[in-house]
Amino acid sequence: MRVALFITCVNDTLYPATGRAVVTLLERLGVQVHFPEEQSCCGQPHFNTGYRHQTEPLVRRYARVFAEYDYVVTPSGSCAAMVRDHHPQVARRARKEGRELSPAAAQQAADRTYELTEFLVDVLGVTDVGAWFPHRVTYHPTCHGLRMLGLGDRPRQLLENVRGLELLELEGAQECCGFGGTFALKNSAVSTAMGKDKARSVEATGAQAVCTVDNSCGMHIGGLLARRGSTVRPVHIAEILASTADAPYAEAAV
Repeated sequence: MRVALFITCVNDTLYPATGRAVVTLLERLGVQVHFPEEQSCCGQPHFNTGYRHQTEPLVRRYARVFAEYDYVVTPSGSCAAMVRDHHPQVARRARKEGRELSPAAAQQAADRTYELTEFLVDVLGVTDVGAWFPHRVTYHPTCHGLRMLGLGDRPRQLLENVRGLELLELEGAQECCGFGGTFALKNSAVSTAMGKDKARSVEATGAQAVCTVDNSCGMHIGGLLARRGSTVRPVHIAEILASTADAPYAEAAV
């Protein structure tokens, strides 16, 4: 099994610890992880802002860079959704308009791309990864993971098997946090209002940490929590799952 890590722009730039956590976790489970250095952006910011033609080279690059791997694992529901749902669409439209972009290659790359919790539960068949995280945690299901990928209860299954973790219910969990990438820039007032609602709900749980499968949403929620003077901290699920009693990986986050 040849497995590649697709780190994504946000994680590479702002949250490299999440990428290291994914490698730590997968290697503990016996997976040899490769990191192709030619990888770049999946094109989600371009596509969401309406620059479809500028997205095409990134779709082409993704398909080429990850062509030799059996699976591509990413700690980002939004980027996984971009690859799985939109890359084939972009490729088909480009081919229809006479530009060189293989729909078959884009579809093959999309089919082998998995968000981390999907890969753990569906491919490796594990829900107990041997993690230890003795803290009160609430889980916010991000929109792309919830609605586009259909992650369902996979993240919760994994969290429920973490030793020492107390999983607290989040009221209105399925409501968007308001980030939405470029939405937060174009509609900042609405984005902030939604984020404040989410932050209040997170605080009301009594949790020490709010867990997400997307650091972008965690960043948005965490920023608004910090502005409220809250002690609740956002933590990516990979960092919780990588944590063990001998190596408390995400301990510094709470």
